[in-house]
Amino acid sequence: MPTPRIVIVGAGAGGLALATRLGRTLGKRKRAEIVLLDRNTTHVWKPLLHELATGVLNSSMDEVDLRGHSSAHFYRYQRGSLTGINREQQTLQLSPIYDEDGQEVLPARELAYDYLVMAIGSISNDFGTPGVAEHCHFIDSPQQAKAFQRDMINTFLRYTDPNLRQHTQLTIGIVGGGATGVELAAELFDASRMLNAYGVTALDNQQISVHLLEAAPRLLPGLSERVSQTVKTELESMGVTIHTDTAIKEAQAHQLITGDDEVIKTDINVWAAGIKAPPFLTELGLTTNKKNQIEVKRTLQSVDDEKIFALGDCASCPMGEDSAVPPRAQAAHQQAKLLAKNLVNQLEGKPLADFRYRDHGSLVSLARYDAVGNLMRSSASRGLFLEGWLARQAYASLYRMHQLSIHGAPKTGLAWLVDKLNRYLKPRMKLH
Repeated sequence: MPTPRIVIVGAGAGGLALATRLGRTLGKRKRAEIVLLDRNTTHVWKPLLHELATGVLNSSMDEVDLRGHSSAHFYRYQRGSLTGINREQQTLQLSPIYDEDGQEVLPARELAYDYLVMAIGSISNDFGTPGVAEHCHFIDSPQQAKAFQRDMINTFLRYTDPNLRQHTQLTIGIVGGGATGVELAAELFDASRMLNAYGVTALDNQQISVHLLEAAPRLLPGLSERVSQTVKTELESMGVTIHTDTAIKEAQAHQLITGDDEVIKTDINVWAAGIKAPPFLTELGLTTNKKNQIEVKRTLQSVDDEKIFALGDCASCPMGEDSAVPPRAQAAHQQAKLLAKNLVNQLEGKPLADFRYRDHGSLVSLARYDAVGNLMRSSASRGLFLEGWLARQAYASLYRMHQLSIHGAPKTGLAWLVDKLNRYLKPRMKLH
């Protein structure tokens, strides 16, 4: 009997955690071939992208090389981008791979599967707003985060001209008052302080203006009002100008136009408002919702095909009669854990378990100095409110838990030690 092949598309938090678990339980024992497909050769935990965007995170230290990781954890990494699914033949169509010079490295090809898991995450939702794609940065991938950082550093350097800095203020507009927008706004002021310390002294915090725009009545509308108000107070104390109940109807070069026709002049625009699954999911012949998410049962199987599963932000999993599992990192980790068991059950002919989301709370980082959030939330309780040093330690532990899921305890302990040493050995900010 041939060895069944499980293909996981997407090496984000959920996909990589699932590949690691299945590699240990099935791949190591040759009970199944585990294949992880992704167009990138490395993995960066998505909640860290705002730190990568400001240069606070050195990607060379926190990137996971997928080829090396796959070898150590008994799965096979394959580079590629999914373009189509033939469900009758159970094959995937993959696009060609090109190098930096446009030369074809790998041709278009097919990849067979017995079971398929879609774990490709989400991207920012521009809601069709004119000019956003042309004039705004997105922070959805390491490549986009690095592009923003290059633009930010170059803009800072342009202000080293004394004549320019005397008459102009550097202004950054961030659209979206969710976790990404809030955390990026805080990191920008921390980054400006570090740039001054490293000799880029053209600007200080008084010469930087950050506008954070949110269409809802308050920041972080998905979290408690206490968390929202605390974050608002902290950001305003840093110097962030907060606009709530403010929708953007158009983005232009160096300015944002609000729904009330107010013009906000900017040097750099960032769009961090809302999420959706990548649009190509609607072309695969699977049922999707308005956000392009694949509709799945509580077992995480597609409503159309029991051999296709989906998890994380690209999946719409029912949580109640009129609600779905929220697109959060903790949901993706919980789904990866369940799906690792369900796929084993599938191979053994056992019934599959339903997914039940457990909200352990949410934490928001405000640069290296503070964090705010609620832990241990439930339907009957808002949970334990945290802020300050304790919240910061809890926030840092979230990344360690992710590292534990993909590396195990020994390597995670070593990574923690290396991070501590690098605080003394390397600059806190990447400048190139």
